[in-house]
Amino acid sequence: MIIIRTDTHTHTLASGHAYSTIEENLRAGKEQGLELVGITDHFSSFFVPSTDFACYGFFINRGDLPEIWHGVRLLFGAEVDIVDLKGNLFGHDIYIPFPYKDENKVTYEEGILNRLDYLIASVHFKEFAADSTAVENTELYIKALEHDKVKMLGHIGRSGLEFDVEEVVRAAKAMNKMIEINEASFGHGDIIKERCRRIAVTCAENGTKIAVNSDAHCSFKIGKYPNAIKMLEEIDFPEELIANRDAETFLKMLS
Repeated sequence: MIIIRTDTHTHTLASGHAYSTIEENLRAGKEQGLELVGITDHFSSFFVPSTDFACYGFFINRGDLPEIWHGVRLLFGAEVDIVDLKGNLFGHDIYIPFPYKDENKVTYEEGILNRLDYLIASVHFKEFAADSTAVENTELYIKALEHDKVKMLGHIGRSGLEFDVEEVVRAAKAMNKMIEINEASFGHGDIIKERCRRIAVTCAENGTKIAVNSDAHCSFKIGKYPNAIKMLEEIDFPEELIANRDAETFLKMLS
């Protein structure tokens, strides 16, 4: 039986369409017996419809957060959107409006994202890839993985992009990054379920590590992955490749 003691993709009120606070998520994590919870709110103009710095201030005041809360280790990251075919992340070309001298301008990526514990890179709204090829989509995922703070690709089974699964999975293995198996994806129909299964099988065949996450947008879903675990058990997925099976293993991945 697969047991996973962390949840490294969760959302709070700061995402604008989620319903719980950081503390509520941590309390729920404790109730589920988790050792670690990662807060990864959306870093994206699609979910916060403004590039105004005040909308992203949530991500810079992490010094007030405890390392351990309700007996659960707290990590602070973000789920950041991939915004173009080059694999760039949201914020790479937006400057923080502090009164720096021109030569010292700092982007959102440099001043915010690079200071977080880790990033999940995802595709949500894909207008930028409306006419893209599978080759281009494969490349955008690989380029996103090359970002130092990006430790996993988020819900690639339901991104809506056609790409070479084998090539992306092999690239993640080569960079010691994770492919996410996202519990929320299993509510998007049989086609998405089959894609998730194929991705998991490909990870197992290539020795690529995965992270099994809730993508919870409300605290009652924290640490619950019944569909993902059922699928992984059906394909006899190697537990040693589940990089967030416990806090120690996940923290080693980040380091």
